[in-house]
Amino acid sequence: MTTRKTHLDTLSISLLLACCLFWGFQQVLVKATLAEVPPVFQASIRFAGATLLLWLWCAWRGVKLFSRDGTLGAGLLAGGLFAVEFACLYVGLQYTSASRLTVFLYTSPFWVAVLLPLRVASEKLRSLQWVGLACAFAAVVFALREGFSAGAASTRSGDLLALAAGMFWGLTTVVIRASSLARVSAEKLLFYQVAVSTAALPFLSLALGEQWVWAFSPFAITSLLLQTVVGAFASYLAWMWMLGRYPATKISVFVFLTPLFALLFGALWLKESVTPSLLAALVMVAVGIVLVNRKPAS
Repeated sequence: MTTRKTHLDTLSISLLLACCLFWGFQQVLVKATLAEVPPVFQASIRFAGATLLLWLWCAWRGVKLFSRDGTLGAGLLAGGLFAVEFACLYVGLQYTSASRLTVFLYTSPFWVAVLLPLRVASEKLRSLQWVGLACAFAAVVFALREGFSAGAASTRSGDLLALAAGMFWGLTTVVIRASSLARVSAEKLLFYQVAVSTAALPFLSLALGEQWVWAFSPFAITSLLLQTVVGAFASYLAWMWMLGRYPATKISVFVFLTPLFALLFGALWLKESVTPSLLAALVMVAVGIVLVNRKPAS
């Protein structure tokens, strides 16, 4: 079993920042691809490719995926929650902007922070860490307050789906940390999630009446490759590896950076202005991260 650390090292912080950076970009990328590839079908392709890549990786590294270790039930549950999360996420992007959806999605750390200490005592947050978490969340709301104030009825379905996606993401993390999955390899942990998604999402896509089109433009091909190789394979494998090394409440706060990256990439891609609110929110998120990872006084 991997020895769990209480404080993040430089490598882990770098990996977390890289993951958050790409996840912020990915929301805009998925949104831009919806005009050509339906949402759940897009997710199905992504996870099918990731499952194949992960299987090849494990074969090369000698990682056993199918040994009997008592994790099947928890693995299927985590995989099911993961699949529902991404179904909500991809469908929600049809009804709201990428940046607006992302701020609701990244309420997931609150589910982790509230529920996980009920099962894992070592995950309990101190008062100062709660202040840091609240500061980071307030920063996200502050940066996107224009979108909230607009309150267009046409975006409410997307907002609700994004909130549901955040809940399912948080519940997936809780299942992982509070069950036998906490002792499996990062590769097997991710395999449960992408494999269950690969099996389930095509049926949901058909049930929603999506049109499966296989003639993709160069942009769509590039988008799907990035979503598969970097998004669903490399970044999630790194995330699962870190979940096995650090308390989830410590690393989950970094995901608050992703909505801000999504807003930044949206500005660059869609030529939206970068407002002082965004810059102020970046500072607030940085403060929140420092507070959550602050060592207790000895």
